[in-house]
Amino acid sequence: MRPKASDRLVVALDVDTVNAALALAELLREEAGYFKIGMQLFCRQGARAIEALTGAGFNIFADLKLHDIPNTVYAASAALAEQAVSIFNVHALGGSAMMAAAVEGAHRGAGCKSKVLAVTILTSLARRQLEAELGMSGSVEETVERLATLAKRSGLDGVVASAKEAGRLRRLLGPDFIILTPGIRPDWAAAGDQKRISTPGDAIKDGADYLVVGRPITQAANPREAARKVVAEIEVALEQIEES
Repeated sequence: MRPKASDRLVVALDVDTVNAALALAELLREEAGYFKIGMQLFCRQGARAIEALTGAGFNIFADLKLHDIPNTVYAASAALAEQAVSIFNVHALGGSAMMAAAVEGAHRGAGCKSKVLAVTILTSLARRQLEAELGMSGSVEETVERLATLAKRSGLDGVVASAKEAGRLRRLLGPDFIILTPGIRPDWAAAGDQKRISTPGDAIKDGADYLVVGRPITQAANPREAARKVVAEIEVALEQIEES
């Protein structure tokens, strides 16, 4: 069963302290289904940030983009699963053996239920950077599809991908493969440093399951009201899908 509108919202806790993260999550407890702990908070506060948030009953997406040799990723994945994160991610560019090791690590313990997603291409990158800086030929869309297909074959639960690729990925990989989409910017918010962005409604209609939203909510004058506006856009899109 697909999650309801508010459960699809993942709020990015891009803050420096555990107390700030807890305060923000408590403020938005009724408005969002998940909260993202990324590298900013994790590198400052470590695993205790995850422990504090999961201990307070929040569903956590650990956005740490694991990318190392398979044995190291296996151990890190097991640690994240044992800390009861709901979702964590790895880089698809680590290859099939590394991704399979992440799944194995996440399932090591009997009570471990973390979903493992693969990052395909960062939403801050465009084709020019892929070709000129990284030496990767082909369009962004083709590269994302190739990496997402590899992730599914490696046993992962889904991918992190731009809404611009969500529709094609949904058709390619089926209805049960999770698509978590960053780079979400409502019409009333600034784009910032994101390149491949989409509105909440468009992302849902394009096939995304979960939407990561940070600054448009967390830096708003009224974060709770901003979150409610995003959820309302998601709800409208879901109704339009049902009617079509």
